[in-house]
Amino acid sequence: MRTERKLTRLDRVFARLDREPERPAHIDVPRMTRHRIVLFASTLAFYVAIVWAVVITSWLVRLDWQVMFFRPYQQWAEIHAFVDYYVVLGQRGPTAVMVAAWLGWRSWRQHTLRPLLALGVSLLLLNVTVGAAKLGMGRLGPHYATSIGSNEMWLGGDIFPSGHTANAVVTWGILAYLASTPRARRWLSALSAVTSLGVGLSTVYLGTHWLSDVLLGWAAGLLILLALPWFEPLIARSEAWIFDLRDRWRERRAGTVAVPAAPVEAPVLLKPRPTPADNEAAARDTSTAARDTSAAARSARGAPAYMAPGPHTARAERTPVTPAGSRRPPHTDRMTRGGSPTARPLTGG
Repeated sequence: MRTERKLTRLDRVFARLDREPERPAHIDVPRMTRHRIVLFASTLAFYVAIVWAVVITSWLVRLDWQVMFFRPYQQWAEIHAFVDYYVVLGQRGPTAVMVAAWLGWRSWRQHTLRPLLALGVSLLLLNVTVGAAKLGMGRLGPHYATSIGSNEMWLGGDIFPSGHTANAVVTWGILAYLASTPRARRWLSALSAVTSLGVGLSTVYLGTHWLSDVLLGWAAGLLILLALPWFEPLIARSEAWIFDLRDRWRERRAGTVAVPAAPVEAPVLLKPRPTPADNEAAARDTSTAARDTSAAARSARGAPAYMAPGPHTARAERTPVTPAGSRRPPHTDRMTRGGSPTARPLTGG
């Protein structure tokens, strides 16, 4: 016997997830198809080409300097306030919170943790790959440039590739990656591409990034989205491990509130229905038992309880009981029975 405990908010969330243990049939998991492999290889080649063009200080670096000297924030100063707000769509903190809230609702409705786990894996890959590239190449930004026309590489900076652009590609592109229908995936892919390119151009407008930074950041984010199908088995194993951990935690918590079990009563055996012959035999047995009981009771009432059992003696063998005296008061005027009458004196003449 166990006492019922009050469900917590976490229990209600997992209870919602347990209502449908299988993922809905209309939601397919993207696979690493040949088309996706070709796109991944093409994007990786574009990534390497951008890095090589910056390293050798090619025409791309000269274009970076020309855009910086153009000073877009002075040419179109009237949109400066809008761009300051729009660039927030590429900041990791606010965008991750917004997208995680949406995917959390999706997880609730679809009874699976896959959307949240996919977002976590993509952000982890983003931090590792983009962060390593930033620190490894160490490029300085436009505001900290030291020599005109140089590539500003390996000088301790952290600007190449653009983190805002890569974060916008991954954060908003994950919505397209997790879309339920092909039509929704196409529309969300186009929307995320436009949003991420707009965020990248906003950083160029504000003068915080080179144009080549934006191109490399866009390629870095796209590589992460294209490589996510390779991590789907890891996501599935992580989801199963989380649910298994939940089950063990729930069993351990339920064991702490258990009370001693009540003793189990012996099972009651059902007797067959008695027949008329059985009823008559039972009635005879009952009457015989009643007569024996009444006879025993009468015999118990007839014998005094204080007399000890012993052998009977004849009347002649018993000791005669002589009364100590008569209970009647003495009468002097009466004669004793069997005696001679006493002479009375004569009086008179």
